Amino acid sequence: MNLHLLNNITKPVRDKQSLYKFQLVKHLFNLGPCSVSTLCHTMNMSTPSILKLISNLTDEDWIEKKGYGVSMGGRKPDLYGLKDKKILIICIDIELFRTKIAVMDNNYNYVAEPKSITLPISKSSRSDFFSILTTNVEEILKEHHISNDQLIGCSVGMPGLVDSEKGQSYSYFLSDAENTSLTAAFEKMLQLPVVIQNDVNGSSMAEFTHGMAKGKQNALILLMDWGVGLGIIMDGQLRKGACGFSGELGHIPFVENGALCYCGKHGCLETIASGNALSEMAKEGILSGKNSMLNKLSKEELQRIEPAVIIEAANKGDQYAIQLLSNIGTHMGKGIAVLIQLFNPELIILSGKIAEAKQYITLPMQQAINTYCMTQIRERTAILSSELGENSRLLGYATTGIDHFLGACIQKAGKHKMPLR
Repeated sequence: MNLHLLNNITKPVRDKQSLYKFQLVKHLFNLGPCSVSTLCHTMNMSTPSILKLISNLTDEDWIEKKGYGVSMGGRKPDLYGLKDKKILIICIDIELFRTKIAVMDNNYNYVAEPKSITLPISKSSRSDFFSILTTNVEEILKEHHISNDQLIGCSVGMPGLVDSEKGQSYSYFLSDAENTSLTAAFEKMLQLPVVIQNDVNGSSMAEFTHGMAKGKQNALILLMDWGVGLGIIMDGQLRKGACGFSGELGHIPFVENGALCYCGKHGCLETIASGNALSEMAKEGILSGKNSMLNKLSKEELQRIEPAVIIEAANKGDQYAIQLLSNIGTHMGKGIAVLIQLFNPELIILSGKIAEAKQYITLPMQQAINTYCMTQIRERTAILSSELGENSRLLGYATTGIDHFLGACIQKAGKHKMPLR
């Protein structure tokens, strides 16, 4: 098998054995270490065929033993998994004001630790944004001695409406005159295949494969960042909607004649229960003379107060900061009450910058849920804060990206009339 194909997914696979190796690699990436019997069942192949594939991939230094599985009586089965650093992918997490760049491998190890750069997406043209981003990506690759032919591709996540199939954003870079899709522009910049997705889908995939939603059939992932987004897991599958636009909870009107949202409507949930809303309310309060340690902020810091700054003040006992977070929690709780009655989830996971406030939002949130949600439904729903940390979306982007590019290899092979089984 020509495993160098992972670095060039446009090159066809012409022999059946290589195709099966690709399939095995993809299964091991998605499932983690597996026994021979599990692989036989998953790939619908005989034990001798699977053992031959494992032997070949072990000889080619792609697979190694990863310990032993659970025994149902008798000898514990050997588990086989992918070795570290066999597949590398660039992951780019674009936020409203900052962008994180990292390189991860197939076992979710950082080959290049996340680097955060100031890069406001809302105030940047496509060309200016790409110029800064390209410089930083090149510096990271050079620093870690990573060449393009070691990379399977790049996985990008960003806020707003993102159509992954068309590779286009309908929220940002709209003023650019270029006719090429955002994905094509990224690919031209990086000289690599690229997949883009909404940031909420990245958070949801991370929780679904690595976090509290793993193994759950019905769960919701609430991303409370500068904006508000929702990831939906129903019947054990991540649901993205017809165009990938599902979960736009933040742009459902909640306040009659409320503030104007950037989406063009008035009174959206984001205007009262998001990081942007929290920052704006804090700034207005400080300028109107509220007594708070936030008064120590400089004029520059006051223009865009980071949620983390307000949370830190609350943790120090600042009553104004605590009240701000409580208001956010109350508004969000009313929105969650609607979600519980619509989806009847077994679990709701709170993630993002605002979720770091923990009890300062969860207590008023629960009180609002108790007020607005039917008792019989709410009592069956657990609400927990994510434990994956601030870089969780990068995990989701790596999962989606590597799976997508491996799938593209297999699909391209299938076009050469090679039977799959």
